Amino acid sequence: MQRLSVKEARLPEAIGQQVRLSGWVRTRRDSKGGFSFIEINDGSSLGNIQIIADGDLPNYESEIKHLSAGSSLTVEGEVKQSGGKGQATEIQAASIVMHGTADPESYPLQKKRHSFEKLREWAHLRPRTNTFGAVMRVRNRISRSIHDFFQGEDFLWVHTPIITASDCEGAGEMFRVSTLDPANPPKDDKGNIDYARDFFGRASYLTVSGQLEGEIYATALGKIYTFGPTFRAENSNTSRHLAEFWMVEPEVAFYDLTDNMELAERFLKRIVSDVMADCAEDMQFFQDRIDNTTFAKLEKVTEGKFQRVAYTDAIDILEKSGQEFEFPVAWGHDLQAEHERFLTEQHFESPVILYNYPATIKPFYMKVNDDAEPDRPTVRAMDVLTPGVGEIIGGSQREERLDVLEDRMRQQDLNLDDYWWYRELREFGTVPHSGFGLGLERMVQFVTGMANIRDVIPFPRTPGSAEF
Repeated sequence: MQRLSVKEARLPEAIGQQVRLSGWVRTRRDSKGGFSFIEINDGSSLGNIQIIADGDLPNYESEIKHLSAGSSLTVEGEVKQSGGKGQATEIQAASIVMHGTADPESYPLQKKRHSFEKLREWAHLRPRTNTFGAVMRVRNRISRSIHDFFQGEDFLWVHTPIITASDCEGAGEMFRVSTLDPANPPKDDKGNIDYARDFFGRASYLTVSGQLEGEIYATALGKIYTFGPTFRAENSNTSRHLAEFWMVEPEVAFYDLTDNMELAERFLKRIVSDVMADCAEDMQFFQDRIDNTTFAKLEKVTEGKFQRVAYTDAIDILEKSGQEFEFPVAWGHDLQAEHERFLTEQHFESPVILYNYPATIKPFYMKVNDDAEPDRPTVRAMDVLTPGVGEIIGGSQREERLDVLEDRMRQQDLNLDDYWWYRELREFGTVPHSGFGLGLERMVQFVTGMANIRDVIPFPRTPGSAEF
């Protein structure tokens, strides 16, 4: 008796095998011939497998006839060719063992459709739905593809700290980590909270990015990437923002901005190709049920080169477009999602890499362009924009010149002493280097067509919500 997953048992080559399967009941219907059809799913695939339970099974009257959606069971029997439409196999049950029941009066996942907003209230049950099972399988494949890509290009996976004292982005939107009593914190002689008496001896936070620590290892080991959770205490209740999300951040020594663009383009093409090849059934579901432009968007990633456009040229295109945007377009302002989507979906009809952004809207670590106009300083930043989502990757060539870096830090009112180790990287064998960040959830959103980022992570953390 071989244990198979539902995915394996659905394949024609399983026909004739004696197998054991376990899963949760999706539907059950009784036949006038004195037997039941039961469909079960175990999460291994979008599709279910049908079980035929004859009325002469010992527990047919006492248990099997009372199975309802959400109940769990193990079946043993033979895989047979199915005569039913849309399924290659079915299982003729020799025995069925019940594990747990689900009262149809109280189990919320009945046949009626529920909104994604309602399903967020049942985050402990929503993985059992078709949509969220498919999302998690695609998320898993993307995560595996990330590792496969970088390992195949001889990158080292470096685990950067989740607790840090540095603010990579300089925006101050960080979650504080402390063991001090918030009702009665110790004070210094000036009446300020004395963080020297805290657990780490200084103010500490959850990381917003592993980039700065990643640069340490890139400037010693050449090619590295980080992949882990990051946190932003940004009070944004939108379909694109989370307080906790996963980021992959490659960093490469001796790479300039062009190298960085080429790496990002190869990376995205690999992820999309892997998902389309290995998650065909789930992707067809997203195309049919979630967003009928999914395949067309993904083809624009895998086919052809990404457009590369300087920020200044993009502003010119937007200003001459004749479009009425909600947010005004002007040089020196960051682009909004509506601007990014116009460029990718209407003007170029392809992914776009924007580069050379105004220095005033970018963080201190980005390399300053020497040939920029004096009144319009720019940095070697890049954003990769995709149809349907907008920005999906942000990166830059890093500033390797100590004097320029320190000037930029002063301009952004950063305390240079807090970044003493980062500055020393520019004193001891400094090199040109580049990197970027990809938010995993944004990538899952793009690939699946899911409209809200809260529906592509198992347990979304948002302002006012930390359920489960």
